[in-house]
Amino acid sequence: MKIYVYAISKNEEAFAGRWMASMAEADGVYVLDTGSTDGTVQRLQALGANVQTRVFDPWRFDTARNASMDLVPPDADILVCTDLDEVLAPGWRAALEKAWRPGCTTARYEYVWSFNADGSDGVKFLYEKVHRPGVCRWTHPVHEILTYTVPKVCCDVPGMRLEHHPDPTKSRGDYLRLLELSVAEAPEDDRNRHYLGREYMFRGRWDEAIETLKAHLAMPSATWPPERAASMRFIARCYRAKGETEAAELWLLRAAFEAPDQREPLVDLAKLMYDQSRWRSCERYCRRALDIKHRDLTYTTEPEAWGALPWTLLSIACWRQGEKTWAVNCARRALALEPENDRLRADLALMERDLL
Repeated sequence: MKIYVYAISKNEEAFAGRWMASMAEADGVYVLDTGSTDGTVQRLQALGANVQTRVFDPWRFDTARNASMDLVPPDADILVCTDLDEVLAPGWRAALEKAWRPGCTTARYEYVWSFNADGSDGVKFLYEKVHRPGVCRWTHPVHEILTYTVPKVCCDVPGMRLEHHPDPTKSRGDYLRLLELSVAEAPEDDRNRHYLGREYMFRGRWDEAIETLKAHLAMPSATWPPERAASMRFIARCYRAKGETEAAELWLLRAAFEAPDQREPLVDLAKLMYDQSRWRSCERYCRRALDIKHRDLTYTTEPEAWGALPWTLLSIACWRQGEKTWAVNCARRALALEPENDRLRADLALMERDLL
């Protein structure tokens, strides 16, 4: 079985060594450099990558990824697409070969997009950038996806893990333009409309975010509950930023109803109740969130909902209601999840002293 890696690069000399080491299990590595001005090309070539260069103007990710895919030799059985700020955990090839079955078009595996301050996994979800050659092409200017020309058949790959370790100095300045272009090119695509609304929110353009996210929810194709709930949560955050807390609460209640198996809307509701000193409601939403034990591997999950925060909010809410022994127990649970958190440690010490 021939397995090749392909990628695009630009000014990533600092990542080249780490990336190439993690791709060493492949039969070949093919990179399309899109205009590096540092030593990326030379470094990759010295480490054994096959590198070609091409500048795209105007820039769009799907065009560049398709061009990089075209570099791969025709004898490939499986193609693995990654970026240079990503790292495949050792043993990925054996895991992939074990899971791959005749007729598969796509492999699905764990992707860790971000890490918490203590080094534990942050945002993580299932990813699908491993595929059979000749069955798909990349589409959309940004947040590009593989679009298949044959029926898509996935296999899950236990033990295959891709980690994202980005350069924090790199700009996302062009993302908004590309997302607006993507929505203009494919107005029926609900996924990119959701992403566009989220990008407006990230940039503090509250009204545009609300309008776009409401448009996402109105689309007949927008049927996936976790993403719909995320749009509702983002709308709520925009209303909170505008000082409209009643509207924010209503949208969070809608989100909790839309995806009752997701912690995130309930934790957002608990935070809103905390800010308003509505302690009984804060306690209720924390308890409901903590009753949800299974964390889906979807990009809509948020690490804080699965860390110390629900226990911390529950501790404070119980303390404010005079349930001090239970509050201390909750504070201990919070600290157990984040043992290096000095603030949680100090808060627990204060509570324990008060009980003496």
